Amino acid sequence: MPELPEVETIRRSLNRYVPQIAVTKVLIHKPKLIHGGKARAMQFFLKGKKFGIIERRGKLLIWPIANSSQYLLTHLKMTGQFIYKDKNKIIAGGHSEKNSDDALVVPNKYTHIEIYLKNGGIIYYNDMRQFGYFKLVNQKQLAKVVQKFGIEPLTKGFTINNFFQVLQTKKKSKIKQILLDQTKIAGLGNIYVDEILHAARVRPTRRVGRLNLVEKKTLYQKITAILKRAVKERGTTFSDYLDADGNKGNYIKYLRVYGRAGEPCLTCKVGKIKKIKLVGRGTHYCPNCQK
Repeated sequence: MPELPEVETIRRSLNRYVPQIAVTKVLIHKPKLIHGGKARAMQFFLKGKKFGIIERRGKLLIWPIANSSQYLLTHLKMTGQFIYKDKNKIIAGGHSEKNSDDALVVPNKYTHIEIYLKNGGIIYYNDMRQFGYFKLVNQKQLAKVVQKFGIEPLTKGFTINNFFQVLQTKKKSKIKQILLDQTKIAGLGNIYVDEILHAARVRPTRRVGRLNLVEKKTLYQKITAILKRAVKERGTTFSDYLDADGNKGNYIKYLRVYGRAGEPCLTCKVGKIKKIKLVGRGTHYCPNCQK
């Protein structure tokens, strides 16, 4: 699943080409991806409209609709992918069903939504497992959605005091569980939580109430540092991920534990990376480094 750095990369790239260009046509091949069951209404409403600057909350993309009180919400979930294509360029962000070359051939059998723009550009939405969604909301509905998200890393609201308050509310929970909870901290996912915990030398199974002050401060610092670096590197790429320009994200070369089960720890050179199941996720850590 694309996490905060990947979704932020997609957002920035789409904002170079999409805003203020009128929509001429919308094709919806899988109506079930339209939450609220109003696929035809969405097609009719978007025609002739223009998107404003696309925003992000956690892993959710928010598309303001110009001269309107409506917003389009989109979530890639596990295998969603946006591709923008016109005569001169192609950008892509999200998961592809096979490999980078195949994914850029659109439309294909996983293309479920197409948005045509007046400048000749087309936004394709592909989704192999069809867990992603589109939804039109008004300002009041948007406010309710946004309120469900926790503090947002890489913003002014992500202060050390706010982070400590989040930890204070769930002392008996395991630290990885808290970091993955989108109602507490928005945007973190499995890859970056494993990396953050390793960098902070904290075992993912530790109870929040047993963390000392130094560990809490270190966690806060590592969240900010790792996410900033990941955004700069345009996210993490595995075999099925494309960054927002159709290229591989470079952060994969910085991964210390994720996807390295059984391999020597790159930090301590002593322990071997262990993989366990925690909160329903494959979880990687070094038993020697992380306490």
